[in-house]
Amino acid sequence: MNDIVIRVENLGKLYHIGKREEQYTTLGESLNNALLAPFRRLRHIGQASPQETIWALKDVCFEVKRGESVGIIGPNGAGKSTLLKILSGLTAPTEGRVVIRGRVGSMLEIGTGFNPELSGRENVFLNGVILGMKRVEIERKFDEIVAFSGVEKFLDMPVKRYSSGMRVRLAFSVIAHLEPEILLIDEVLSVGDAAFRKKSMAKMEDLIRGRRTVLFVSHNMGAVQRLCPRVHWLESGQLRLSGPSSDIIHLYLSGGETEQEISPYVEVDQQERRNPKLGERLRIRSITLLDSHKQPSTTLKYGEPFSFRVSFDNQVSLRTFAIGIGIDTQDGMRVLVTHSDDVQSETNGSPREIIWPDGKRFGVAECSQISAALRPGIYSITVGGHSGGETLDYLPAALRFEVVETAFDESRVFHSKPGLITAFPEWDIRVEEDE
Repeated sequence: MNDIVIRVENLGKLYHIGKREEQYTTLGESLNNALLAPFRRLRHIGQASPQETIWALKDVCFEVKRGESVGIIGPNGAGKSTLLKILSGLTAPTEGRVVIRGRVGSMLEIGTGFNPELSGRENVFLNGVILGMKRVEIERKFDEIVAFSGVEKFLDMPVKRYSSGMRVRLAFSVIAHLEPEILLIDEVLSVGDAAFRKKSMAKMEDLIRGRRTVLFVSHNMGAVQRLCPRVHWLESGQLRLSGPSSDIIHLYLSGGETEQEISPYVEVDQQERRNPKLGERLRIRSITLLDSHKQPSTTLKYGEPFSFRVSFDNQVSLRTFAIGIGIDTQDGMRVLVTHSDDVQSETNGSPREIIWPDGKRFGVAECSQISAALRPGIYSITVGGHSGGETLDYLPAALRFEVVETAFDESRVFHSKPGLITAFPEWDIRVEEDE
């Protein structure tokens, strides 16, 4: 029992739609709100107060052991960020309780815990004090924090003038180097540049090896699997599954079905679009995966060419637009992107756009003979439409398929080598005469 540092028991959080939740305010904001309160009450006289409620979390129970690294995954709105806010003490639960043993450092939003009026230097010391550290401990780590963050030139500038990337770098550096016993990270490292993200991942691996307890929320399944041996899957505010990261992530990416019931044809409903404005002008209607024989299939043989057929509805008679396709691995890494306007015009070398005839609505775009040899595994297809840089429709992970080995492939070594795809180039090795 002494090894348990986080215990979550029957945790629930209820939100009232339209009601402002508790917020941390300055003294000036509190006085201003008090002065304006009578006028706000007058403005709302006669208006019915909203009664709709939503459980962001309901009956969530789990335990985390000391030194354990646990991933929290789930779709948008699943309750992941709410859970970390409760664990951080920023939000009170409606029901249930949380028991935490240890000093907590949290990075839930860009620059969480920073005072925007103070300089970067002052905020480093302020955060150290909040974490319960003595000044001498902070001073010992100060140069290392600043060097890691890369904001040396701006250290005495107020944080409110920092870019989002600068705030992320400094916030992560402070938390990582001031050594909290429990580290809570919500999807914020994606804001930094590629070099800093790589450095941050390496630092988090060091913290995990140093027996820090980590809860990591992310949509990047590759990062979760790399950092977290165990995963909790939240869905609609409830804990759906917990277990080894490879197993849970596989189920999560396959739609939660233990049997891979994948269809080569997907009809797209308007309700499936995350943004209701998408699909209003150009609407993707269906997506079909075709094998090398142009037959619908969910399974492709390793190395064989394949195609996609996308039917669409040009609802407002757009004259020019393009259809695009992206292929992702099971852990969310993008393998390939291709658009219908990638091909250059033979006349002027500019992108070849679709020139659509007036009065026609329905059409089909086919992307043929994709010959990249994808490694055996499950992949997802993202489909979209755009015109002049504007996204008209976007359907992430709309269709899934599997690449399988054949008996011929098993005797070869191509697919066992590193890399996302396999190339079959021609090699010419010859003897050259000495000069």
